[in-house]
Amino acid sequence: MFLRPLLLASLGAIVAALPALANTVSHSTLDNGMEVVVIEDNRAPVVVHMVWYRVGAADEPARKSGIAHFLEHLMFKGTDDLAPGEFSAVVEANGGRDNAFTSWDYTGYFQRVAADRLGLMMQMEADRMTDLALTEDQWRPERDVILNERGQVVESQVGRQFNEAMLAALYKSHPYGTPIIGWRHEMETLNGDDAKAFYRQHYAPNNAILVVAGDVSADDALELARTHYGAIPANPDMVERARAMEPPHLAERRVTMEDARVGTPYVSRMYLAPTRHDTEDAAALQMLAALLGGSPTTSVLERKLNFEQGVALSAWANYRGMARDYGMFSLGIAPVEGISLEEGEAALDAAIVEFVQDGVDTEQFERVRQQIRASEIYALDNVQGRARQYGVGLSIGLDVDEIETWIDALDAVTPEQVIDAASLLLDRNSSVTGYLTRPTEEAMN
Repeated sequence: MFLRPLLLASLGAIVAALPALANTVSHSTLDNGMEVVVIEDNRAPVVVHMVWYRVGAADEPARKSGIAHFLEHLMFKGTDDLAPGEFSAVVEANGGRDNAFTSWDYTGYFQRVAADRLGLMMQMEADRMTDLALTEDQWRPERDVILNERGQVVESQVGRQFNEAMLAALYKSHPYGTPIIGWRHEMETLNGDDAKAFYRQHYAPNNAILVVAGDVSADDALELARTHYGAIPANPDMVERARAMEPPHLAERRVTMEDARVGTPYVSRMYLAPTRHDTEDAAALQMLAALLGGSPTTSVLERKLNFEQGVALSAWANYRGMARDYGMFSLGIAPVEGISLEEGEAALDAAIVEFVQDGVDTEQFERVRQQIRASEIYALDNVQGRARQYGVGLSIGLDVDEIETWIDALDAVTPEQVIDAASLLLDRNSSVTGYLTRPTEEAMN
């Protein structure tokens, strides 16, 4: 009985500290167009150095799927000044670690090192922004690496293949329907010329965001950025992103995939949804996902389908809004033995209809709101996570204010807005529903 007051008091203290924390973030732009964000955190003599490029798998040329991810790998193959693998070796020799990642909307490179090594990281990263060296004996083996990665990460896991099929059905025109890693038959044709062309077009300071977080002042970080990145000329041929958009979705889409490797059959549904650019709608959808599926014991779907009706092993809901063009709301059910996928889907739909008709339970709404708020606030304590928050946000076109006021937007959501958001789930026209199941015994024999 004493835990809740203590928790709220602790949360209140953190909330009170938020204004001071927000003041440690600075945002500026170099003369060549490179954005610079500095997040000061002096608790440990460590910095995170990130460079984000506003280009990802959704910006690839036709029939070149996977080139953004392929280039990410090749960025570690050396420059005019660094031998292949030397970049990471230098980071490791200086007690740090580095890595990179590719999404549909961005590609990012980061290092976490001692604060006094920040200048060295900028020097090396600026070098590979301009002087990447690619020979055939470097790119050809790496193409085999990404093909093997596709085999291990996607093709050996039936759930991943099912997810690819679902996305390809949801997006008929937009490139979010193409896997980030690429389609195998197109990956097999990628070469060094493709990588160089993509690199020259997109890897430039006026298409990049520098995020530095940790034990460094904004002035010092900005001066280092001017020294190492400021001399790099902007790409005068940089063009606005042009992507094929989705035509109106007038009918629901369905996918059935059978595979003997399936352990637990399940139903999955994906909806096109607003992105974080629509702040109020996005906040309501975030709350809706948490209410429907945020807890394995107390969420609406688990409580109704698992504990009350006993028809589900599990049920879930999720919202992904951090994207440039389209967000996605997903939900699903894994029925218990003896309940067909059709019956599981019907139970899932009935639970959604009941939720919309009955409205939000006030006590549960307040509990979920506090949990989400606490989670967002505690995330600010992670330096690398905070750097990633700004990198992703700016990469997809949010401004700094939209990033920093997200907690307030979540806090302002009302139960009525959540129910309005849930009406999205009643319209199947913007959705694809998938069944992942095992073949029948007759088909296997």
